[in-house]
Amino acid sequence: MSYFITGTDTGVGKTLVSCALLHGLAAQGKRVIGFKPVAAGCDGENHNEDARALRAASSIQAAYGQINPYCFPHAIAPHLAARHAGVRIEFGRILTSYRELAAQADEVIVEGVGGFCVPLNAQQDSADLAAELGLPVILVVGVRLGCLNHALLTLRAIAAQPLECAGWVANVLDDSMPALQENIDALRERIEAPLLGIVPFMQAPDAKEAAQLLALNLLECNPPNE
Repeated sequence: MSYFITGTDTGVGKTLVSCALLHGLAAQGKRVIGFKPVAAGCDGENHNEDARALRAASSIQAAYGQINPYCFPHAIAPHLAARHAGVRIEFGRILTSYRELAAQADEVIVEGVGGFCVPLNAQQDSADLAAELGLPVILVVGVRLGCLNHALLTLRAIAAQPLECAGWVANVLDDSMPALQENIDALRERIEAPLLGIVPFMQAPDAKEAAQLLALNLLECNPPNE
């Protein structure tokens, strides 16, 4: 019952929603842990802000290196960040870390990097990684101008793997967006997966507050295929 969290773009709230899921599932008494396989943009300790947030929101503590096996200094496309660091992102290392975490937890929330199809090395991208993990996908839609096209294209890419979209979250990035509710309604009409929640624009995003807005029971009603 683990999930791969992807988004319609970079900076659309994947970490916020991933942490909200961790808080919400932990409140149900589940042992949960966040996993950020690849991160670009790290501090002097070679730690990434998003990975730190996932670790803090987890109910099980693991070594930072398990939670974030690949962390690169430059906040650029991950395959370029890896190249600058003289490293090749290897799926085998990621899968080993995932299995170690999954053995400790009831659910692992895996946060992807960038959008669903961002390259990770010369031959493979984030969609390939999601397929290797074989997890149902939760899509975070950054609600702003252009979100309809971005969301529907991402859903086609998810289906092409083929992977199940277990649900989606509307994260409002622009509260002054014209026809805001109409855009969300248009997505509801076109996305078969359940809408897990609408996160309103937050000046200071709060994962615990966002957790209260997610209908996690919809995931239980639509469990991933065994």
